[in-house]
Amino acid sequence: MSNFKYFIQFILIVPLFLFFKLTGLNIASFLGGKLFEIIGPLFRSKHVIHSNIKKAFPRISLKDVKKITKQMWNNYGRVFSEYMFIKDYRNNLFESHITIKGQEILKNIKKNDKPVIFISGHLSNFELMAMTIEKFGIKLAAIYRPLNNHFLNILMERIRKKHICKHQIRKGIGGLREIVKLNKIGFSTALMIDQRVSQGIKSNFFNHLAFTTTIPAQLIKKYNYPIVPLFIERYEGTKFKITVKDPIHFSKQNSENEITEKLNNILEKMILINPGQWIWSHNRWKS
Repeated sequence: MSNFKYFIQFILIVPLFLFFKLTGLNIASFLGGKLFEIIGPLFRSKHVIHSNIKKAFPRISLKDVKKITKQMWNNYGRVFSEYMFIKDYRNNLFESHITIKGQEILKNIKKNDKPVIFISGHLSNFELMAMTIEKFGIKLAAIYRPLNNHFLNILMERIRKKHICKHQIRKGIGGLREIVKLNKIGFSTALMIDQRVSQGIKSNFFNHLAFTTTIPAQLIKKYNYPIVPLFIERYEGTKFKITVKDPIHFSKQNSENEITEKLNNILEKMILINPGQWIWSHNRWKS
């Protein structure tokens, strides 16, 4: 039954992608945002989204909860439509649409040619971050979670490998082994630390325990790699500012739990800057 459902989704989405491509970036992004404001709530639990927002903002009003929810769906839809223009972003057709704050940090990483761990969350159009790092000339491998819809996942993997980051590594034990091999030949790692995982630890996130990946902490403990946080913001529709933070060097005395909680704290600060651009629909705090 799932295969049938996923196939129907796929044959509906592909023509929509083609339509977006024909309309051009700005119109496609606008229409995608408005479309998801309407259809998004039909596919995700409003209760989960509102509950998640209230965990981060305990005293928030219902009006503001609804505002953040609407902004989230709008951004979600924009990201969806913008997949058809990733190639154009990569080929500098929209070079003026991406501003990088902290370019000197990236230059130093490239010059040193030693692995670092880039971390961020599913903020704004998160796909543009790994693309920007690789375009900068840094050898990079990105960890990703395959889509549940395997028909659509084939298309997404093709876009990601061709236009975002050549080395796409599936999350999991096998993926971690591949990451270590690439690290040994100078590749840095990029990953989103905000997805709920089954293989992780419960770490404090907005004052509630949430299952969190320990991949960065494991790599730090074993190889002493520095952490480089990245933050992306959307503005004026289809323009983005990517902020690269100074590398963080943890002590080997720090435990995996301490490192993981510190990284969650960094993620919290990113989300609080523009909460409407984070994906609140994933149940990070599910027991």
